[in-house]
Amino acid sequence: MRAKLGDVELALEAESLERVEGGIRLLGKEVRVYPPFPARAFFRHGWQSWSLTAWVDLKEAKRPLLPKERRPQADDSFLLESSAWWGSGVGALKGPDGKVLLLGALGVGARVRGEEDLLLGRYAEGEGEWFLAYGEEAEVFAAYSRLLPGRLPGRPPRVFCTWYSHYTGISEALLLALLEEIGDYPFEVFQVDDGWQRALGDWEANEKFPRGMAFLAEAIRRKGLRPGLWLAPFLVTADSPLYRKRPEWVLRDQEGRPVPAGFNWGKPLLALDAGKEEVLEFAVELLRKAIGWGYDYLKLDFLYAAALPGAEGERRYREALGRLRQAAEGAYLLFCGAPVLASLGLADGLRVGPDVAPYWDNEDRSHFLADPTGPGLRNALRASLHRLWLSENVHVDPDVAYFRTRFNLLRPEEMRLQEGLAYLTRFKATSDPPSWLLPEERARLLAFLSQEVPVRRLGPYRLQVGEEVLDYACVL
Repeated sequence: MRAKLGDVELALEAESLERVEGGIRLLGKEVRVYPPFPARAFFRHGWQSWSLTAWVDLKEAKRPLLPKERRPQADDSFLLESSAWWGSGVGALKGPDGKVLLLGALGVGARVRGEEDLLLGRYAEGEGEWFLAYGEEAEVFAAYSRLLPGRLPGRPPRVFCTWYSHYTGISEALLLALLEEIGDYPFEVFQVDDGWQRALGDWEANEKFPRGMAFLAEAIRRKGLRPGLWLAPFLVTADSPLYRKRPEWVLRDQEGRPVPAGFNWGKPLLALDAGKEEVLEFAVELLRKAIGWGYDYLKLDFLYAAALPGAEGERRYREALGRLRQAAEGAYLLFCGAPVLASLGLADGLRVGPDVAPYWDNEDRSHFLADPTGPGLRNALRASLHRLWLSENVHVDPDVAYFRTRFNLLRPEEMRLQEGLAYLTRFKATSDPPSWLLPEERARLLAFLSQEVPVRRLGPYRLQVGEEVLDYACVL
């Protein structure tokens, strides 16, 4: 069949089509759209928070990302192992005039392939609906986002996170001292990150927190801050007490082998099977316990574990996270390492890129190992820039901004790029202890938290932040 979009006519294959605002709604397990131009680039949308999301050159061969058992982070295996350019849920082709042809799924569990003369959309299981649009890049992505689920609970919070200063080396005494340090700054959330728990799956305070997590939450609240806590509810390792006690809870393949869930903390990661009722009850009770301690800002990390091996697990993921959303009542849920499109409507905030780091790039990992998912400001900015169109659906979290020069290899102009994204998304977070800052750095942090600076997009990769113009072309 043929259809007209704006001033172009194109051929497509689908079971049916219907005109809707901004484009066309298609139906089918698999749909094919043939652009009326030779495409020069493909918008490759990554599966989870840390996955590569960018415009890629279709003439450039796709490089494989390590064997499955050696990958640092888990991803949709199909996307990684295919020699073709596939993306998660949505894809787009850019023509010679810069206009964009977009094909996006309106359900979960879909992938989109891009070629010079084809957009191919396919649901992993069953058939579903699609949205097709053509025009200026910002307009077609905005039209698509309006058809996706949304959840926008007011303004994003201003967060102090313990991770990027102290990582797992936190303790009760250290965090009580940090609480005193940040008292003169207008933070709203004090979020305790990884390092407080006994082990993955053993979510009780370790020996570094002798008075327990409820005591710490009360100390945070006495300072006028909202207590926040890091959890990875669907992750476990082979040496975790939970794995030894409940090996049947681990997600396994058809041969009964544990499904690899990445590599971190110097060991392979495993996933709990979110399709098992016992696992869901465990995760629900974990959230209720954390809320009962007094934490009503929860950073739920490594959530892709609930959806492995990829698109095929997204329906299971939605059901599992829907249970957690219901159990969390009025808590703010920040999803991280999460299947992006499958999280919409459930997450309050959503990390949209890899972890930042106090350096620009780890070339050993990004170049020589062809892994664009690792920590580093360049990787984080690239994915975050290409997911800003989700801002009407969820609080877009580009991760923390840096103000310190201590323990930091970033140049001032690089730090400013991240700061600009925080002003744009209004998700303002840092891990910089004030005692690490020079007087002028403290003043910048205070202004960052206190002021709303007008931000205007001058193009896909240029922002005007107040009187300053920031150019993100270097990220590409």
